[in-house]
Amino acid sequence: MTPPVAVLGNGPVGQTTALMLARWGVPVLLLDQRAERDAAGSKSIVQQRDVLDAWEAVGAGRRIAAEGVTWTTARTFYRDAELLRVTFADAGRSEFPPFVNISQSRTEQILDECIAAQPLISVRWGHRVTGLAQDSGGVSVSCATAAGPAVLRAGYAVACAGAHGEPLRRMLGVRFGGQSFGDLFLICDIRTDLPGWARERRFYFDPPWNPGRQVLIHPCPGSTYRVDWQVPADFDEAPGARDARIRKIIGDRPYEVVWSSVYRFSSRVADRMRAGRVLLAGDLAHQLSPFGARGLNSGVQDAENAAWKIAFVLRGWAPDALLDSYHAERHAAACENLEVTSATMRFLVPATGAERRHRVATLEAAVADPAARSAVDSGRLAEPFWYSASPLTTPDPARPFAGRPARGAVPPPGPGILVPDVPVPGIPGPGALVPGLPVFAAERSAPGTLRALARTGFLLLCASGADVTAARGAAAEVAAPVRVLDAAALPDSGAGLAEAGLASPREVWVIRPDAHAAAVLHSPRQAEIVTALRRALALPEEP
Repeated sequence: MTPPVAVLGNGPVGQTTALMLARWGVPVLLLDQRAERDAAGSKSIVQQRDVLDAWEAVGAGRRIAAEGVTWTTARTFYRDAELLRVTFADAGRSEFPPFVNISQSRTEQILDECIAAQPLISVRWGHRVTGLAQDSGGVSVSCATAAGPAVLRAGYAVACAGAHGEPLRRMLGVRFGGQSFGDLFLICDIRTDLPGWARERRFYFDPPWNPGRQVLIHPCPGSTYRVDWQVPADFDEAPGARDARIRKIIGDRPYEVVWSSVYRFSSRVADRMRAGRVLLAGDLAHQLSPFGARGLNSGVQDAENAAWKIAFVLRGWAPDALLDSYHAERHAAACENLEVTSATMRFLVPATGAERRHRVATLEAAVADPAARSAVDSGRLAEPFWYSASPLTTPDPARPFAGRPARGAVPPPGPGILVPDVPVPGIPGPGALVPGLPVFAAERSAPGTLRALARTGFLLLCASGADVTAARGAAAEVAAPVRVLDAAALPDSGAGLAEAGLASPREVWVIRPDAHAAAVLHSPRQAEIVTALRRALALPEEP
């Protein structure tokens, strides 16, 4: 029997981790120190396309997308002049829009409903973790509960207790270096009617109604708008002052304040995201400024990465060493996000005279010179990380990683890159590749797509001219579940895949269970495919 995994924290990252583990047939103890869920406030509202796609693997993505507000364009202004208008690309033909805005509390409710339908997940509210003890067989989680102390046993644990999880980091001996920013941010969710604003994100530098600072406005469901003001530490918090701020944006329209809060943002990353049998995820492992919506979105990517790897180890398909790659990949992603968001914060909240002069000069130049506008930084929006440097990835000299793409663009497909989501004609919903594993109803009923197929195990995508027999032989040489897809046998002969930059003649793509490419092999023999699979599973090289 597969031992349970303890997930410490029942926020959206913990919920996603639990659902992803259960999807692989792994029982989960989902713990939270709160007595019940706190549904107040919008909190993290921006859900990126590829995160929606990952949530669809557990039955939630389409529901979240359908209830949220869809937007495809990000507009940036300096005072009254529009500087930038970015529309986001899709390398494939995803059914999801680039971004959907929906309150975190509603996202959590939808994920809770998915959890309630999953018998492998046991939710334990009112469990405050007081100790973690590890040995060669698992993790003992000591908890304080209303009924008294309790000790729960698990094979592994995923710690995702959020931004206030310092006690857990101390138990694990994990350092959390970084900085906090001096300026405050006032956040209000207001319900009102703003014609023409419901499908775009607006960012204002130095508007007349918040001089010297900035304002970010996001549309949300139900004619609600999320407004973030950068404010000084001594700003006036009185309701009358808040009303005056709102009136400067919306004029005399009637409005209702749905929720309001004040934050000071931090930029911090844990020094390690694996501590023995405990993996760290979400805000417990990295705290980022919100400009770019990289917090929750990267946390969901942590969850999927951790879940498939823990499941493969517990089911005997991969060695414990596979979990080392969790730190290698997700710590690199966290550092990338920290670099991107820290650069944004230096532009938004300059700390030195030189930084302030640079900010003003850049904005002034951008008004008159379109070529100068690329230097204006209002936040590079969330995107999947690329695992091109991962120990699990086999490099391909023919498809080298070209570095961080332009804003709004995606990297061309290649090793380490999340593959484009492309419909696979003639293939129904993927179903279970491994007998006895649960398959969510959404997967059974969904049309076949490349990512849905990948998320049932490893996928060997064989282009026309590739040796499909060699691929099938390679699949049989590893214990992990591997599916072979012959593009030439599809009704369109693989034309849709080729159009998305995949499956050039005689290529074999090794695609991981999180839909990232592990290798692109050219006219490979069976042994080469086996080598790439073994590398992607952290198995030792064969003699």
